[in-house]
Amino acid sequence: MARDYYGLLGVGRGASADEIKRAYRKLARELHPDVNPDPAAQQRFKDVTAAYEVLSDPAKRQVVDLGGDPLAPAGGGGGAAGDPFGGMGLGDIMDAFFGGGQGGPRRGPRSRTRQGEDALIQVELTLQECSTGVAKDITVDTATLCSTCHGNGCAPGTSPSTCDTCGGSGELQQVQRSLLGQVITTRPCPVCRGFGEVVPEPCQQCHGEGRVRARRVVRANIPAGVGDGIRVRLAGQGEVGPGGGAPGDLYVEVREAVHERFTRDGIDLHCTVHVPMTTAALGTTMSLATLHGAQDLVIQSGTQSGTVLTLRGQGMPRLRGSGSGNLHVHIEVVTPTRLDSRQTELLRELAVLRGEEQPELAARGHGGFFSRLRDSLAGR
Repeated sequence: MARDYYGLLGVGRGASADEIKRAYRKLARELHPDVNPDPAAQQRFKDVTAAYEVLSDPAKRQVVDLGGDPLAPAGGGGGAAGDPFGGMGLGDIMDAFFGGGQGGPRRGPRSRTRQGEDALIQVELTLQECSTGVAKDITVDTATLCSTCHGNGCAPGTSPSTCDTCGGSGELQQVQRSLLGQVITTRPCPVCRGFGEVVPEPCQQCHGEGRVRARRVVRANIPAGVGDGIRVRLAGQGEVGPGGGAPGDLYVEVREAVHERFTRDGIDLHCTVHVPMTTAALGTTMSLATLHGAQDLVIQSGTQSGTVLTLRGQGMPRLRGSGSGNLHVHIEVVTPTRLDSRQTELLRELAVLRGEEQPELAARGHGGFFSRLRDSLAGR
C-alpha cells in the first residue's frame, strides 16, 4: 500500500513546491536527532525527509498522484526507502536548518575606511550673547586626518598589500562534517582583521590608523535665542574616521551663565526693581537698562510691593520663528528703616493728615505706628 506522503508533511495534494518546502523545514527543525533524541522522532524525521524527497521531485510526485509509491522496492526509480535523506541535495538540507545555502553568502573584505564619530563640546555664553547670537572661536581636541599618510595608514612610499592568509577576501571558511553533510562556517581573517589587506609598513605618525589627535580652532556661529542645554550642530567638524574616513559632526552645547540682574523663563525675562516708599506713593518714570537698551518704566502713584510691570518684546528672541518674549519687572517697595527727627515729624504729620495716627493713644504714651517706629529706632 502506498504511503501518504502528503499526510506525512501535513500538506494537501494541491500544495505548491514552496508550501511543501516550508512544511518540511518546520518538521525537520522539530524532529532532527540533534534536536529531538526521541527514537520515535528520529523515525518520523526519516519519514518526512523521504516524503519531501518524493514530493519535491516532479516525476516522483506524479507517481504518488497516480496512486503509486516511488520508494517501494518495485516502485521504480528514486532512492531507497531506508535512505534518511532520500537523495536530497546538501543545499536543501542546509536551507532547511540554516536558512540559506552552505554557510551563507560571502560578505567580502571590510573597508578600512569608516565614518568618524560625532564630538561634543560645551561653551559658556552670557545672557547677552544668547540674546543677540555670537560667533565663537572654539578650541577642540579631536581626531584629524594624518598629514603624513593622508589616511591610508602606510609609511611614505608604501601601500597596503593583499593578505596572504585569506587571499584578500577578509574571511576564512572552515568545513565540518555532521549528520547533514558538510557544514561551512565563515569567520573574519585573524591576520588582516577582515580587511582583506595588510599594512606592511605602518605610518610612524599615526601608527597605521590614518588619523591623529590634534588641537584645532573651529568657528561656531551661535544663533540668537539659544539657551542652556541647546546644542548647535557643526556638520563635518567632528572626529575623522579610521583610515581617513569622513568626519562626524561637532555639537556645541550652550551653558548659559547666571546674569546679575535678569532671570530667564523660556523667552521671558524677570527682574526686580526696588522703589522707595515715597516714589511708590507719588509715582514716577524711571530708566531701566534692558538687554535691548534703556527703556522707560512708568511707576504709577500708589504702586504696591509685589506689582509686576510688563515690558513687551524686551525678553529673549525666539530661537525658531520671529518675535521676542517679554520682560516682567517685579516691584518691591522699600520702607525706610532709619529716620531722623525731621523725617519722623513729617511722617507723623502725614499720618495725622491721612487719619492713620491716633492722637489719644499718643497722649497716653502709646502713639501710632510711626511713633512706635521712632521710639524703637531711638532705643526707647
